[in-house]
Amino acid sequence: MQSTAISLSPSAPFFKPVNKNPNPRYNPVSNLSSLNPLDLSSIHVLSCQKGSGSGGFNARISVSFIISNGRCDSFKVKATSVPENIGETKGSSGLARTLQLGAMIAIWYLLNIYFNIFNKQVLKVYTFPATVTAFQVGCGTLMILIMWASKLYHRPKLTRSQLAAIIPLAVAHTLGNLLTNVSLGKVNVSFTHTIKAMEPFFTVLFSVLFLGEWPTLWVVSSLIPVVGGVALASFTEASFNWIGFCSAMASNVTNQSRNVLSKKLMVRKEDTLDNINLFSVITIISFILLVPAAVFLEGVKFTPSYLQSAANQGLNIREFFIRSFLAGFCFHSYQQVSYMILQMVSPVSHSVGNCVKRVVVIVSSVIFFQTPVSPINSLGTALALIGVFFYSKAKRMKPKPKAS
Repeated sequence: MQSTAISLSPSAPFFKPVNKNPNPRYNPVSNLSSLNPLDLSSIHVLSCQKGSGSGGFNARISVSFIISNGRCDSFKVKATSVPENIGETKGSSGLARTLQLGAMIAIWYLLNIYFNIFNKQVLKVYTFPATVTAFQVGCGTLMILIMWASKLYHRPKLTRSQLAAIIPLAVAHTLGNLLTNVSLGKVNVSFTHTIKAMEPFFTVLFSVLFLGEWPTLWVVSSLIPVVGGVALASFTEASFNWIGFCSAMASNVTNQSRNVLSKKLMVRKEDTLDNINLFSVITIISFILLVPAAVFLEGVKFTPSYLQSAANQGLNIREFFIRSFLAGFCFHSYQQVSYMILQMVSPVSHSVGNCVKRVVVIVSSVIFFQTPVSPINSLGTALALIGVFFYSKAKRMKPKPKAS
């Protein structure tokens, strides 16, 4: 069953008005405030409702006037159908969106787990983090070019001002990924991700220093278990290594400075890109930066002669390339999915999902690599992750307005 709405709206005039409005772009709505009470009282909305059951109907009659100096201009009658199941449609679309978001979060977590496993396996036998990072970003660049060429997603048209704003973000993104791989090559996956739970601390610090945004008491309180948990886990970590610890901490600095820079530099709306294209452009710039950096820092380590010598020392070239390609695919895909999720939810909700993701990665890596974990180390990791969760909750709280 559906209801019928009948509305009267302006059309060809029935009566010729005494004073025709000389301005064809006159907007009556914007001038309602100029009408006196007698004019406003002449506007009525009539409604009627009859019957129920299969033979019943609902009718709404509304009258719209173009008012000029208190006189009516003209009317037109039109009828439109209003489906009664509009609430059901909204409910089903909301359910579909929830299911889609849940599936994307599951894919995000799964890709992240496999990336950390494949990446650690590669870095164990191929101790060149700059070359590995360049290869992974190169895989992402290839996937982006295919996406644009096949028109799966529109290619952005960059301006000079956009490029100038993106380059600092790309530099920070490049350093963050490189330093993370340096850490993963030196210490356990679980320990690297425990250290990276310190990201909220640097977010607050840089927001105060560069943006002048002071945190609330709840936010500051949530950072105490984060810092304490990371310190406790570091003191009891069996694979502790200063290079691994410092590089993971430095990746926190670069990643959070990237986030602050994105707020500071990408302010004007006309200078912003959507999240997916922004990440795509950053990835391509990172690849351009990483290739010469890898050659400078580590030399050319992908030549056939070098790989042959590595094979003679026991490296399985076939398995090495399979895991490298899988790590590169998962590396780009999980970040792409992460940006897609960010377009669907608020940044705070995304940070909560990121916190849960870190728990999943730590637990899965401990199980897969059979990492020995002491009770105190587990307590430190749990404290840090609980602190990150409370930080996400504290960011949701809006400060109460001060009484005037």
